[in-house]
Amino acid sequence: MVHHSGSIQSFKQQKGMNMNKNEIQKEQPLKPSRSQTHPQNLSKHSSCNFPNQIQPQPSSPGPSAAHKIADHGRKMDKIESNLYKLSSSAISDSCLDVGKDSYVEESEHGTDEAQLIKAKVTIRKPETMTKKEKKVAATPSLFFKDGKKRIDYILVYKKSSLQVERRSTFERNLREEGLMLEREQSITNSDIMFVKIHCPWDTLCKYAERMNIRMPFRKKCYYTDWKNRTLNSLYRKTIQLRSWLPKNPMQLDKEALPDLEETDCYTAPFSQARMHHFTITNKDTFFNNSTRSRIVHHVLQRTQYEDGKTKMGINKLLNNGTYEASFPPHEGSYQSRHPIKTHGAKNHRHLLYMRWACWGMWYKYQPLDLIRRYFGEKIGLYFAWLGWYTGMLIPAAFVGLFVFLYGVFTMHSSQVSKEICQATEILMCPMCERNCMLQKLNESCIYAKVTHLFDNGGTVFFAIFMAIWATVFLEFWKRRRAVLTYDWDLIDWEEEEENVRPQFERKYAQVERVNPITGKPEPYQPFMDKLVRLMISILGIFLMISLVLTTVFAVVVYRLVAMEHFASFKWYFVKKYWQFATSGTGVCINFVIIMFLNVVYEKVAYFLTNLEQPRTELEWENSYALKMFLFQFVNLNSSIFYIAFFLGRFSGRPGKYNKLFDRWRLEECHPSGCLIDLCLQMSVIMVLKQTWNNFMELGYPLFHNWWTQHKIKRNEQVMKLPQWEKDWNLQPMNLHGLIDEYLEMVLQFGFVTIFVAAFPLAPLLALMNNIIEIRLDAYKFVTQWRRPLPARATNIGIWYGILEGIGVLAVITNAFVIAITSDYIPRFVYAFRYGPCKGQGYSQERCLKGYVNSSLSVFDLSELGPGHSGYCRYRDYRAPPWSSHPYELTLQFWHVLAARLAFIIVFEHLVFGIKSFIAYLIPDMPKDLSDRVRREKYLVQEMMYDAELEHLQKQRKCHGKQYHQEWP
Repeated sequence: MVHHSGSIQSFKQQKGMNMNKNEIQKEQPLKPSRSQTHPQNLSKHSSCNFPNQIQPQPSSPGPSAAHKIADHGRKMDKIESNLYKLSSSAISDSCLDVGKDSYVEESEHGTDEAQLIKAKVTIRKPETMTKKEKKVAATPSLFFKDGKKRIDYILVYKKSSLQVERRSTFERNLREEGLMLEREQSITNSDIMFVKIHCPWDTLCKYAERMNIRMPFRKKCYYTDWKNRTLNSLYRKTIQLRSWLPKNPMQLDKEALPDLEETDCYTAPFSQARMHHFTITNKDTFFNNSTRSRIVHHVLQRTQYEDGKTKMGINKLLNNGTYEASFPPHEGSYQSRHPIKTHGAKNHRHLLYMRWACWGMWYKYQPLDLIRRYFGEKIGLYFAWLGWYTGMLIPAAFVGLFVFLYGVFTMHSSQVSKEICQATEILMCPMCERNCMLQKLNESCIYAKVTHLFDNGGTVFFAIFMAIWATVFLEFWKRRRAVLTYDWDLIDWEEEEENVRPQFERKYAQVERVNPITGKPEPYQPFMDKLVRLMISILGIFLMISLVLTTVFAVVVYRLVAMEHFASFKWYFVKKYWQFATSGTGVCINFVIIMFLNVVYEKVAYFLTNLEQPRTELEWENSYALKMFLFQFVNLNSSIFYIAFFLGRFSGRPGKYNKLFDRWRLEECHPSGCLIDLCLQMSVIMVLKQTWNNFMELGYPLFHNWWTQHKIKRNEQVMKLPQWEKDWNLQPMNLHGLIDEYLEMVLQFGFVTIFVAAFPLAPLLALMNNIIEIRLDAYKFVTQWRRPLPARATNIGIWYGILEGIGVLAVITNAFVIAITSDYIPRFVYAFRYGPCKGQGYSQERCLKGYVNSSLSVFDLSELGPGHSGYCRYRDYRAPPWSSHPYELTLQFWHVLAARLAFIIVFEHLVFGIKSFIAYLIPDMPKDLSDRVRREKYLVQEMMYDAELEHLQKQRKCHGKQYHQEWP
């Protein structure tokens, strides 16, 4: 990077804030401002080093200029019939010189020789070109053919497209708005044409003022001199102390990101009238690449292509086939033949790949500032949230692993496991109707030990911890978001009014009303029409949820049929562990159904959202995201809810079993409980789904891009492709933006929190997946996708509300899992009311002695008919057959039921109270940040007034007027 010397700094202090517009244009490049990032060795492929050579178009051309441009457009339309009569070499080297202040592209259809002479076309032969021109022409770059004008945006269309008139009108209007265009034919496909767009300085300034883009104008100073000196002294001592400590291996070296400066500037909405306020050291780098792309996209969205109030915008032209694609170009290749440590980064994309998307950086913090500057704040916030969520999973994974290891170490000393493993004389009743035989209780020894891994003394503690963890995660994320929005200068940013969707305009073009904000007429959807469409959409949602419940019912029927067959299987291993085989095959079939229905849900959600006719893109995204979450959440968790709360609850008892369709006996829980089935269901679905998602996220773009490159390499005439054509061959970003990325992580958050009491290893699995997910997404964004539009955002949108809803649902479900699915409450009641420690007020393993025998009821096998004799045991609290009221529910059953209900109420109120108290204690914005924001607003006003006063006084002095100290 370029570094200031002492003389330059003193010069900047004297003149930096008082430059008029002419001085800014004459000033030589010194140092990029805070909003720019430039690696040390950026090649000309990624930065523009031609100051004061671009002749910008006037920001508001007068009537004569507009008349000339219109005349030129009509001339261009007349010569469109002579399409491509010149050779490709002549066309590629031609340049239309029309006027001093405008740069016009080659004609879309070409011209004959006489028309080219009339248009003053100059074709330079290779032998007459200078060395600089030859280098620019021979090397694919991010500039126009003159090597001066940076490409800010790319439009792609097919020459075979019939929308010629719309395209010509649209591009002519773009030139009238101040943009410069240049066409170039694809090297690999003769039917593809690229329109390169450059935004000159005057146009950038005009639209930066219209869009209220905030730009830097002075370095920040938060404290008074004495406080600043004190803090600097403390800061130096802190730095010296930290230098003696071991270096954090997760932090990126400052040398690895040489362009991330520590300078911090005040910003204000850009104004051409007050351009002298801003720190402009170089016109070519004052607006960074992402800002330039946003400005061009803003123009593209508001430029007409036909007469009519609604006939405007690049989105409509993409929908009707006028253009095939539109995207900002990447800043060059992400690979280099030279190591980055010795030669530096070629461009920002290369720097992101080496310091973020590379697999060797998996344990490093993400360079969020660089991500934000390259991809925009919206994508930067997604990766900031994903990194924050992954970091918060570390303590959750550690505690969950500790609970699991506690179960491992206490597995052999558990009183319940000992009694089950030593019960060689207890016979359990058959668990299926025809093929199941009596089995000894000790045959369930393995199941009992595995169940203890997840259902032990730490289960309740971990459930409370995870409920509090979810609240702390969300509250501290709000603080983290506040810091990011401040650092990224988004505190006072308000989202622009979004364009009305083209589909909405077409549907309701005949009905208009005045917008109360803008005061302009716009299409209006009547209330009754909106209500009817909303009701139909809600009905569709319920129908899809009913389809989910139907599939769950089908899986339940499969389990009932399969357990009879596995119990009589020829293989001894399958016959012995028929319950495990039934659960395992059932969950695999359920996963296949889930993945199939996800595809159906996506299409249904897309159809229902379009049926609602949302007015803006933001409304469409929120509606679609909510539907996709509801569909996939119900699809993933319906079978889990069935196993957790319904399996074995309505099966009946021996001699009086409940049957489905009077044919299949309902499934019972294992003698060790139903928790093992819930753990198996969660682990299989979570692991398989995350593996499948990661494969599809990276596998499909890799295969598609590989196949495209393979087809290109077969063409022997193809040389090195320019950057815009390389980007065209990449995959576009998902149609729905970041919805799919957020949806995957939010569903995972549900797995981590909702049933975490039954599966304490869920946070650990999520942590391992997210470490891979961050690098997969980074690799995908940097190498496999076209560069998305750098959009701005201040939060993660509707997803925060969904996360809060999941946090509330997690408290309720965990309370029910512990109370109903787990054996924690029955053991607790036995220890304090029926065990050897009855009335002593504490519970230990010895207090559970005799618990297994107490939890099993007795059935007389002779009641089944001739050929049966003896007694068998089953899980329930019922009176024995020899009592006065055989098989009636005992008092212990009602004690357990009351304890379960009491636990649910106490647990929910306790956890919700703690969550609310923590949310109250943690403010949404740090106190020091709040003070800095308020002070900055005050200082910005003062400095703007002072700068304006100083500027006007200097102007008076330069013009020989009397100098006054007061405000003029």
